Amino acid sequence: MYVHREMNSDYPTGGQSPGEKETEPPPANAAIAMYHQSPAASRLSSSLLTLPKELPAFCASNHGMLVMNPELLNSRAGSPYYSETHIDNLNNKRKKPAIKTRQERFAGSGTVCPMGSGASRLYSSLAQTLVNNNTTTTPLAQHPSPSQGCHSPPGGHPLELLRECEEALRDRPPRLLRAFICPGEGEVDREEVDNDATQRTIRVMQWNILAQALGEGMDSFVNCPLEALNWAERKYLILEEILTYRPHILCLQEVDHYYDTFQPILASLGYRGNFCPKPWSPCLNVEGNNGPDGCALFYDEARLDLVDSVNVRLCALLTPTNQVAVVTTLRCRVTGRRLCVAVTHLKARSGWECLRSAQGSDLLRNLATLTQSPDTPLLVCGDFNAVPSEDVYQRFASSPLILDSAYKRLSRDGLSEPAYTTWKIRPTGECCTTLDYIWYSREAFSVDAVLDMPTEEQIGPNRLPSYNYPSDHLSLVCDFSFKKQQEE
Repeated sequence: MYVHREMNSDYPTGGQSPGEKETEPPPANAAIAMYHQSPAASRLSSSLLTLPKELPAFCASNHGMLVMNPELLNSRAGSPYYSETHIDNLNNKRKKPAIKTRQERFAGSGTVCPMGSGASRLYSSLAQTLVNNNTTTTPLAQHPSPSQGCHSPPGGHPLELLRECEEALRDRPPRLLRAFICPGEGEVDREEVDNDATQRTIRVMQWNILAQALGEGMDSFVNCPLEALNWAERKYLILEEILTYRPHILCLQEVDHYYDTFQPILASLGYRGNFCPKPWSPCLNVEGNNGPDGCALFYDEARLDLVDSVNVRLCALLTPTNQVAVVTTLRCRVTGRRLCVAVTHLKARSGWECLRSAQGSDLLRNLATLTQSPDTPLLVCGDFNAVPSEDVYQRFASSPLILDSAYKRLSRDGLSEPAYTTWKIRPTGECCTTLDYIWYSREAFSVDAVLDMPTEEQIGPNRLPSYNYPSDHLSLVCDFSFKKQQEE
């Protein structure tokens, strides 16, 4: 097992696992530091990794994290995977034609500013924080008490960034409207639920956000205009979805803009994250890529404390594969209880069912090893690339870890998965199926609410992604609470 571990010394876990490699402090060079952030990454050939001539950076070695030079934060050139030629190409990209959408339907129009420009107050203030705190620590502000949750971080209010997203997306259709469903109770407004109950709830979001390089270069969504995938605006759609639901735990797949977008922005809002790139990411085969894609796990530091975090490269028949997982153990600051959260992305495409099954079995073995204490329940999020009839799904459903799928709670009998979590049209045809899941320890957690799926009419005839939804996969959002007997 090839593992990269990040551990909070306040919560020892019993030392190093067999075969585990300790992480060395990140080197000063930004590109190498970013690449070596996870030892799970295999070495890349020099032909695949093109660096700008100058890339100053400094490293927060005590946290094992890299902080880019603030002057580079306000530019896509801040990524070490960009060549100067590619940056010029990005600047010359054609703009999408004007369409009658969000703000034009209601009122006014204005200029869309890419995130990181001077018009972005939150992102600019983050860069300013880096300038003012020119130290070896990460630019995370002090967080409020647990009772305040993740809704009011001192680095900037999420509603401010949400308004910025809406302003930037004024020329796009309104986002998909979805409701929370309480099992046995129907649709409910979670903002009006009893305050004490919501303070004990842990909200989890699972989402394959679609790697930018794959969306523009490889996935061939035949009914999605290329302009709809423009990163300058698509990143706002992704952030808008996250900020709309404000999860305490955020599990993402196909992340290829971790260091230049998600890590700094979410850090300014009180989140801390861990990223594990794929050893041989297909993104690297796309000209002008932003580096490898991988899995990322973020948690709200106002609600959760870090106990331990490891990056795992999944194996099949003892052979390392190209798929990875991030496994993080946290302690809830409200209840004092521990929980272990994993995010993964299994092998895609039909014909690879046996490999997915082996990868799932390896992940279950790792989870059993990492959560030896019966007092540490599990949440496992991922794009499994497997329908419910596949062997890997059945392995999780029948695991000795006693897991259940949260989204079955949407069905009337509580036994069926949704009809779809992804809906796309490729040259090979239309694909409408369920591939994404949130598994939970059913003896430890109660499912308080589940975010419903949008209807076919809402998604539209061109399916996903689209001008108003940034990925071919829908986000899954669940509210969990510890069962009372677990707290006694």
